[in-house]
Amino acid sequence: MPSGRERILDAAYPLFSRSGIRAVGVDRIVDAAGVAKMTLYRNFPSKDELALAYLDMREERWTRGWLWDEIRRRADMPGDRLLAIFDVFGEWFEREDFEGCSFINILLEQDDAGDPVRVATVQHLANIRSLIQELASDAGIPDPDAFSRQWHILMKGSIVSAGEGDRDAARRARELGTLLLERHGVPVSG
Repeated sequence: MPSGRERILDAAYPLFSRSGIRAVGVDRIVDAAGVAKMTLYRNFPSKDELALAYLDMREERWTRGWLWDEIRRRADMPGDRLLAIFDVFGEWFEREDFEGCSFINILLEQDDAGDPVRVATVQHLANIRSLIQELASDAGIPDPDAFSRQWHILMKGSIVSAGEGDRDAARRARELGTLLLERHGVPVSG
């Protein structure tokens, strides 16, 4: 049987993913988890503590456990792996449960630059860029940091566009990504 902490995180995960941090109250999480409010506060002294644990879980499940596993499964060469991001996104954008990127959503709802949840969100986005930077370095791109920032703009832009209803956003971003890779002389298989 899952611990109270696990039940709370498992309940908060889809709620925060769909609705953001601000829109989801503690009472809603407690009801969804089937625990007492005291159990929540014993495990997470504040809603911010719960939000921070959620962000860590989101990175583990979404970034590492889904996206990066998928691109490694689909491609071997660094350039192809970079483009595979948009292939995975294309499938994600078509899903009924597409909720956008929690990191982007939370970043936009937290306007205080010093807010601990916002600071953690910025770090999680930087972790994604680090993974892209690693692929750029493997591809021999001379300035992997600058490239990873450009690529991340394509990723985030396609997610926002898909949220607006553009279900071809991943294909469009892939086309731009191909041009960026060509500009840097990175070979791709197709």
